[in-house]
Amino acid sequence: MLFTGPKAAESLTGLVTNDVLSLRGGDGQYACALTQKGRVIADVRILAIAGGDGSVASLLVDANPAAGPGFAAMIRKYVNPRLAKYVDVTASTACLTLVGPSALSLLAALGASGVNVDEVANGAAYTHRTVTLAGVTARLVRVPDLGATDAFDLHCDAADVSTLRDALQQAGAEQGAEHEWDRLRVIAGRPEWGVDMDETTLAQEANMDALLAISYQKGCYTGQETVARVHFRGHVNRTLRRVRLGGGTIPPHGAPLLDKEEKPVGDVRSTAIGDDGQLIGIAMMRREVPDAGELTWVSADAAAHAVAVVGSADEA
Repeated sequence: MLFTGPKAAESLTGLVTNDVLSLRGGDGQYACALTQKGRVIADVRILAIAGGDGSVASLLVDANPAAGPGFAAMIRKYVNPRLAKYVDVTASTACLTLVGPSALSLLAALGASGVNVDEVANGAAYTHRTVTLAGVTARLVRVPDLGATDAFDLHCDAADVSTLRDALQQAGAEQGAEHEWDRLRVIAGRPEWGVDMDETTLAQEANMDALLAISYQKGCYTGQETVARVHFRGHVNRTLRRVRLGGGTIPPHGAPLLDKEEKPVGDVRSTAIGDDGQLIGIAMMRREVPDAGELTWVSADAAAHAVAVVGSADEA
């Protein structure tokens, strides 16, 4: 969704957990949109796009397909289009992601090099600049979703995506399977809305503070009271954690996790095969379960499968 107008940043910052007003042209950030009770409607990326004078001319907000409708409904409900115009650009925009150590060399092979690429490569998360690749204008974005694995998004017009994809493949890029992004983000411990979290999840339960999606210095926003109360006065009772699953059997989404007394202490959310061939996952778990704790889940045939707690879901 693209926001424009003199009150765009002000309107948006009142609806998300991060400080949109702090962004300058070419900056970006991760944030959440919350219900009044502090539960996650959507997690979003916000890119501040510079105008000709260098100031922020528009804000591009990106959410995954599962979270998009909830975020759009919130915007329609709370944002006055006379103060901040917004338009859904989903159908007219496409995104390709370059993953791996050869990403930058592929860009150079297609003519994208110089200051803009260097600033993205060396910048903070979600730094972005305009580049030209094989005659296609695109927005290059540094994304941290895969942890230590280099990843860059290329936003372009939907009409140009086939041209851009073909040029990347001709330069040596290999198109990954659709599930590969999901596998890599699970390895990195990155939660996905609609899988690991939803509208029943508090922001801190999804480790959004550790993922730098929350500003504790900004002004008021929807759901702030709950977020602030958790941060300054208490804690959440459960959080997303990384787990290693033994036995090679993939648990279904929501499979209960049991402690040594067979008491439920959490449930499995995402699973993937790690680079070492072992099954890993992200689980929602009671905070008192220690890192390196040993749990089990029970499959339909009544077999118990070992689960080892690795650490917080934001730790790759």
